[in-house]
Amino acid sequence: MRGADGTSGVGRAMGVRRPRAAACAVLAALLTAAGCGNGSEPDGSRTGGSGASRPESASPRWEFEHIADFSGGFTDVAALGEDDIWAVGTENNGASNAHLLHYDGERWKREPLPEALGDTDYPPVLEEIGDDTLWLRPQKYATGDGVTPWVRWDGVRWSAVPNPPPGNVGDLEAAGPRDIWALTGERTAVHFDGSRWTTTRLPHRTVDLAVAGPDDVWAVGSRSTGPGTEQVHGEPYDQPASSHWDGTSWQQVETPQSRFDEPLPPEPGAGLLKVFALADGEVRAYGNNTFNHGEVEDEPQEEFIRLRRADDRWVEQEQAPGGCALRVPVAQDDEGLFLDGNWFLHDDGRCLKIKRHRLPVSTGARKDSGQTLWLEEIHRVPGTDTWLGAGKVQVTQSGDPFGAPVLVRLKRAA
Repeated sequence: MRGADGTSGVGRAMGVRRPRAAACAVLAALLTAAGCGNGSEPDGSRTGGSGASRPESASPRWEFEHIADFSGGFTDVAALGEDDIWAVGTENNGASNAHLLHYDGERWKREPLPEALGDTDYPPVLEEIGDDTLWLRPQKYATGDGVTPWVRWDGVRWSAVPNPPPGNVGDLEAAGPRDIWALTGERTAVHFDGSRWTTTRLPHRTVDLAVAGPDDVWAVGSRSTGPGTEQVHGEPYDQPASSHWDGTSWQQVETPQSRFDEPLPPEPGAGLLKVFALADGEVRAYGNNTFNHGEVEDEPQEEFIRLRRADDRWVEQEQAPGGCALRVPVAQDDEGLFLDGNWFLHDDGRCLKIKRHRLPVSTGARKDSGQTLWLEEIHRVPGTDTWLGAGKVQVTQSGDPFGAPVLVRLKRAA
């Protein structure tokens, strides 16, 4: 959902976890190349869905849950219940200034960062660990093997997480408090069984994980050796790669190759950037075959990779309709898939744009301003049909552009 979006393997029921660091960058590149973005058109715009004209009232809508009083954006949101919601934001004031907010069922209130978390240069990350625990962990991009403190919220207080994993943790996928996976490098992942972290070696460069079930974990990325990687101008032509954890070891899985026809464009490379597990156990993967643009006049079209597992092999997905065609899922609920850019693909095949309101003029956004909603994270409140999103509305206007941090709540169409 991590702009912005990434996905939890068990997020099919709870929400979305975004890829961190390098994974986030390559996913953003995929979405930008596709012309997808994560923005929401202002109200009143007409955006094609499944191709059929649908009244605006038929689409779901993001309603403002909370608009913060500073310029910046929210980077995360997570909840234990309707009266126990946490959000993380950052202020555009030139300093490392993370904001932690809590909703107790009546009002939003800023809270101090837990002392046990220690110093962090970036907004910390919320992780839903089971039904009754949240973790708050540092987000660091510097390399290093040292252990940094993490904290846990049990509904009453913050306390230190015993024995957090060492190093720079990226994507984290929690199937429960005794089954947690996290990336700690391009070729390493760690697993927590409730008492200790165990390091495993991945067979290829990896940017994203998904947990499909017990002892059923998927990793996707790229490889620089093997079939299809024959060199172009002295550099290997990277190919998509995937692997599966069966409870004992990671095994690389045969993955379709993707190469441009001759003449090859400059610096070509292909890879998978995101893996997503559906509620019924189906696994999907997304990526692209791209190159360095602007160096030759006759450029080929970028190729977008959309795969799903069927009969123990990867096959091409059927293309979604309309505006959902090239978009990537960030979460799943009982009615369909949330896609990047505030779209929803209904189980019956309808492709719907998720609408939103414009900011009130009291925020400083003028009536003629351009406004785009960018969500970094969306989550379902456990045990409910309530979906919350965290991000910002980017306001473009002469003389005074700004980002309004917003938390939004999904309102279903009647």
